[in-house]
Amino acid sequence: MFKAKALAPGAGKSLWATAFVVSVLLLILPFVFRLDGKPHADWQQFLGRFHPLVVHLPIGLILLVPILEIAGRYRPALLEGAMFVLSLSVVCCLLALVLGYLLAYGSGDAGAGVARHMWGGIALTIGVLGCALVRGSFGGARGLYPYMLACVLGLLAWTAHQGGSLTHGDKYLTEYMPSPLKRMMGLGTVQAKAFDYPDSFYARHIYPILDSNCVVCHGEQKVKGHLRLDTYDHLMRGGSDGAVVIPGKPDRSTLLKRITLPPSDKKFMPSDGRPALKPEEIAWIRAWIQQGASEQVRSLVGIYLPDDEPLPQVGDYSALMPEIARTEKAEGITLVPVSRNLGDGLILNTADAGSKFGDQQLASLLPFAPYIVEAELARTSVTDAGLATLGKFSHLRALHLDGTSITGSGLANLTQLTQLNYLNLSETKVTQASITPLTAMKTLRHLYLYDTPAQPAPAGKQGQ
Repeated sequence: MFKAKALAPGAGKSLWATAFVVSVLLLILPFVFRLDGKPHADWQQFLGRFHPLVVHLPIGLILLVPILEIAGRYRPALLEGAMFVLSLSVVCCLLALVLGYLLAYGSGDAGAGVARHMWGGIALTIGVLGCALVRGSFGGARGLYPYMLACVLGLLAWTAHQGGSLTHGDKYLTEYMPSPLKRMMGLGTVQAKAFDYPDSFYARHIYPILDSNCVVCHGEQKVKGHLRLDTYDHLMRGGSDGAVVIPGKPDRSTLLKRITLPPSDKKFMPSDGRPALKPEEIAWIRAWIQQGASEQVRSLVGIYLPDDEPLPQVGDYSALMPEIARTEKAEGITLVPVSRNLGDGLILNTADAGSKFGDQQLASLLPFAPYIVEAELARTSVTDAGLATLGKFSHLRALHLDGTSITGSGLANLTQLTQLNYLNLSETKVTQASITPLTAMKTLRHLYLYDTPAQPAPAGKQGQ
């Protein structure tokens, strides 16, 4: 298996020497051109933005190699094709690596995720180059080729995951992985973010804005300008240009300046074509900075929101912890504490269970219903029948039902939830008529109906 013509001895030595020099240059590249989090030349960003297009070429070619090798056992002519594809993979890996590095270096990207993706790309390129050389070698070295190719395939999957995490989040490939496989790989379960002051204005209003619009470029995995916005401490620490939030001085705070620039401005944030913040979000950030940018205060003068009132406590559920643990294991879900204070309640997360979680499983959680303040049921098998059960989750404040088969026939059950302020029904079949009962809910401030029959028509198209 995996047989092909070997290189001539003289040519082989020359190629090995060239490969060694290329590998050394790739390994020292990050030390010569450090990813320092500062943007550099525009031409680097221009060329670097072709990386997402080019990077799919080596991926497809590398995956084709083992197919050709196996098929070559039955059609030997394909073995020559495998060598050609492998050699072409080397060229494409080098091109994708150079463009990727130009993108990160030119745009000022840094961070743990960027570093992992970079080193993965370097290791993958060297690995593919090594496979090509070993495959064409004389002697016993060629016996290493199948094992090297298997390692390259594993490295390809890991590197691709790191790249996907930079643009789609670090759980993009693993979020819906089956629970047994996730446990086997040591990935654990989905965890909620805990705040020291979960009922503060920052935790409930400012952080969600930053998380939705800014953290993708200014978080742990990817950091531009040495600026991270994923925690309060990092936000107040600022970046390479200094502090971005100056308490009490919104007009001198770079964060506010950037989000209020015209979208056509080069320094406008959020960048990369993302939409501008909503006027009320900008108003909240301005008022928060003006009044001290505190991590602890619960409300701001002049900004009144119904959910700014102190959060009701759900009570002590410590006696139920053993039963909660058994239910988590049986149903493949997690019940995560909102904070260190048990009275702040639990978050129900069903990402590990996925479509296996339905109305029956939801009903099994009724003993814990008084303590659940957020239910993440997106893309589960919960139906309209399950809405009657949800109506008994008396402290529920946020409910995610997007991507389910909900039609809206039981939405009236949710009107019993006097604390519900967030409801996501996107990608369901709810109609305008079925959501009518929800209009009477005074606490419901956030209702999402994207890609549903109830979605409001775009401005200027009503009645068309």
